Amino acid sequence: MWTFNNFPSGKVKATYGFSPDREWLDKVRLSSVRLTEGCSASFVSSEGLVLTNHHCASTCIQQISSARKDYAANGFYAQTEGEEARCPEQEANVLIGITDVTAQLMEATKGMPDKAANDARKAETARIEKACATSERLRCEVVSLYGGGVYDLYKYQRYQDVRLVFAPEFAIAFFGGDPDNFMFPRYDLDLTFLRIYENGKPLRTKHYFPVSRGGPKAEELVFVSGNPGSTNRQDTISMLETQRDVITFRKLPYLAEYRGLLTEFQTRGEEEKRISQDELFTVENSLKAYTGEEEALLDERFFAQKRGEEREFRKRVESDPALRRKYGKAWDEIARVEVKHRQLWPAYQFVEILYGFRSDLYRHARRLVRMAEEYPKPNGERLAEYADARKPEVTQALLSAAPIYPEFETETLTWSLTKLREVLGPDDPFIRKLFGKRSPREVATEAVKGTALRDVAVRKKLMEGKAALAASHDPMIALAELVDPYAREIRKKMEDEVEPVLTISEESLAKARFAVYGKSIYPDATFTPRLTYGQVKGWEEKGKAVPPFTNLGGAFERATGRFPFALPESWLRAKAKLNLQTPFNFVTTNDIIGGNSGSPVIDRNAELVGLIFDGNIHSLGGSYGFDAALNRAVAVDSAAILEALDKVYGAARVLGELRRQ
Repeated sequence: MWTFNNFPSGKVKATYGFSPDREWLDKVRLSSVRLTEGCSASFVSSEGLVLTNHHCASTCIQQISSARKDYAANGFYAQTEGEEARCPEQEANVLIGITDVTAQLMEATKGMPDKAANDARKAETARIEKACATSERLRCEVVSLYGGGVYDLYKYQRYQDVRLVFAPEFAIAFFGGDPDNFMFPRYDLDLTFLRIYENGKPLRTKHYFPVSRGGPKAEELVFVSGNPGSTNRQDTISMLETQRDVITFRKLPYLAEYRGLLTEFQTRGEEEKRISQDELFTVENSLKAYTGEEEALLDERFFAQKRGEEREFRKRVESDPALRRKYGKAWDEIARVEVKHRQLWPAYQFVEILYGFRSDLYRHARRLVRMAEEYPKPNGERLAEYADARKPEVTQALLSAAPIYPEFETETLTWSLTKLREVLGPDDPFIRKLFGKRSPREVATEAVKGTALRDVAVRKKLMEGKAALAASHDPMIALAELVDPYAREIRKKMEDEVEPVLTISEESLAKARFAVYGKSIYPDATFTPRLTYGQVKGWEEKGKAVPPFTNLGGAFERATGRFPFALPESWLRAKAKLNLQTPFNFVTTNDIIGGNSGSPVIDRNAELVGLIFDGNIHSLGGSYGFDAALNRAVAVDSAAILEALDKVYGAARVLGELRRQ
């Protein structure tokens, strides 16, 4: 997961005989796209056509669907440019510049105690980002790398007019469903084509990946460009223990119960199934991922390995008097503050991170309440997500025309409020204030039934500030106003008592790591653009070789006619026309994690040979380490993409555009 400004071209050349130069790296960076739904993508034509996963565009697909036109179930194809449908909330970013701002941030915090340094760092970050984002078309983020050892300013071109061009049926995009998730062999056409528009017209770009007609070969060198979300490979043992014993430990039963609620809701009817499908898919994916992470942390051999790595690192620091004096206390400081972290986490997660308030309407209400409170403040004193540099995405989210379904909102808010009360306890003062003598269902029903926030025009009017909010007498606004003081209190405790110590101590460990190891390792993932290299290669499972490829014929052999192994009618009709030997999915040794969904797999010629959509079961512990013998990324083969567009969907307009490049 190498950054583009520190890619080890020499290592690649030594192993594979190919050295990516600066021109090649720049082309790859500028052809790659980050989607704000937490995914990756890439340009595949000079006309702004973007390829990503179906599950990365599933929110958009659901939002433009209706009971009459279910594009998730039946697929979507815009036969003309005018039929391309705008995604209400999607934003696309292209990284156009990286600047090292470490010295500026270090100078701004020099000699300060932990809390003051943390506050000063945030203020300086807001200043740097605002100075960079000279227009709403730019998105600027100061990114902490190597645990705070390096701070880089990432400057993105921002695109908020993103339109849906083509999506296959959910049944083939997620063929095999939850049973096959994180497994291999796979037989999925998990793809969607989007198009980026600028000034109302398709974006013209000279940077894109031509789509390979032949796909990759076994053992071939391939690269994956994308935005891995988050890894914790450089965490201390005490931080990993918090993850294992508190965070993942609590998230797993929460997600399992939420999946149960969604599954029951789907049995109520076809419309209920349609409107909850995207949420259920997301929860099932998260549940399986967290299960894999927890299993890795509970594995005695794996955890012993992490302890050994920390022991070795600490020993090397302790053996050098200068390093010991500067950095030797960092591990103990982190262990001390992790005790407080574990105490604060449940309330922080359920109130501030909204595990206890699963509702789009509530999120809109909180945005309005916080905008009214934050925007009058100086930029450097605001909550980070309300800084000037973040205004375009806050506004886009608030004014989204995506439909909101009251029945679904009532159910999810009722359930999450119930879990909130369970976690904090019925005698907690905040819980007493929130509920009084009312039940979670009564609170949820009153807020959802009485609110006017489903109307975009109402939300736009309420952006005027506190007076407009007070005059609205909206029950969802009232709920958000009641909760916000406690949410801010918990957040402040986390930011004042935990975050400063962790930040300073992790910075110390990062400097120690540089002193001991240099920059020979890549930083933990931060949902920022990275590039990995690897090979198309299978692995050995319990003494049996797992081949790296599947083919189209295997999907028909695996099909049962019953969900989740039911092929769409379009595929059944096209079977006789298809070349069933066409490679369908394949695996590589590239190091990926959540956020890499939708990443292009490219060859040394910068041609797209595949589309990342999954990892194998062994990759689920990838947040904490990478095992090249077992961890595999799973991708759709470019040959399958072209074959399906042609012979299953007759998507001549998209296919023609790809072939013109």
